[in-house]
Amino acid sequence: MKREAFKMFLKPGFEKEYEKRHAAIWPELKKMLSDGGVYDYSIYWDKDTNILFACQKTKGEKSSQDMGTNPIVQKWWNYMADIMEVNPDNSPVTIPLPEVFHMD
Repeated sequence: MKREAFKMFLKPGFEKEYEKRHAAIWPELKKMLSDGGVYDYSIYWDKDTNILFACQKTKGEKSSQDMGTNPIVQKWWNYMADIMEVNPDNSPVTIPLPEVFHMD
């Protein structure tokens, strides 16, 4: 098991839409992530900065950040591109955050 965290950037005024879209996450995306070993995945929103903080656990070597070639992921990126800061390929701008402390 591996823990990973990263941050993303929400465009101002889209917090409700972001929550709405994730509340209705596509079953095929959820299955693909689960089948790929991603679990215990949470995303938090810092309203002062519009930064989204994501943390996930993974089985194996891959995380959600390694699944960008999957057509389902690319479709999700396109769906979310209007409300997030994205790269030219519509992938969300993400910044990995190294773990500096953990307590069980």
